Amino acid sequence: MILCVTGPMAAGKNLAARILEKKGFASIDADTVAHDAVDSCRDAILKEFSGEARKLNIQLETSDKKIDRRALAAIVFSDPSLLKRQEDIVYPYITERINEFFNLNAQKDIVLHATVLYKIPELLAKMDAVLFIDAPTLIRFIRARKRDGLSARHILQRFRNQKNLFAKYKALNADILRVWNIGSEKRLERKIEGFLYKSQPGI
Repeated sequence: MILCVTGPMAAGKNLAARILEKKGFASIDADTVAHDAVDSCRDAILKEFSGEARKLNIQLETSDKKIDRRALAAIVFSDPSLLKRQEDIVYPYITERINEFFNLNAQKDIVLHATVLYKIPELLAKMDAVLFIDAPTLIRFIRARKRDGLSARHILQRFRNQKNLFAKYKALNADILRVWNIGSEKRLERKIEGFLYKSQPGI
């Protein structure tokens, strides 16, 4: 079985992935792979966005010649077309690394932790199901403030960027189950166990 765990910011995706890991799933985090992709695609990113960086008076490289991810985010999230250009650079790398992980763990159950997997239909098509972890906006806001220490403005901007996330998966006909994480870790674990039980052949 290959599962995708997804959902909006501070809904509990990390917790759900850890629960599945405890149950024997091999786990891969697409965010970690995306960070590696930025480093591996450094030259292509510099070539694509150096002009935009100069126009915005942004330094795109750190002192050790790596891509400054905050600076890159400030550029690409200012315009959907710029974000698409970045995705066109890094998504092939991300897809290749995740497929390698799938091949290396072909005999195991796998959980892929990925917020925007709907943007990579090739990988989404390999999922047996999508677990969409969700929680009410106020609860997510409180969790994000406590966890990340971000400003209210920054958190709300992130929330807006993820608007209609569930609908975007549904639009691609993903086999998706929405799981509300509004209680304890044990309660979420029981919900996930119920899903896994129903997913077993013959049950």
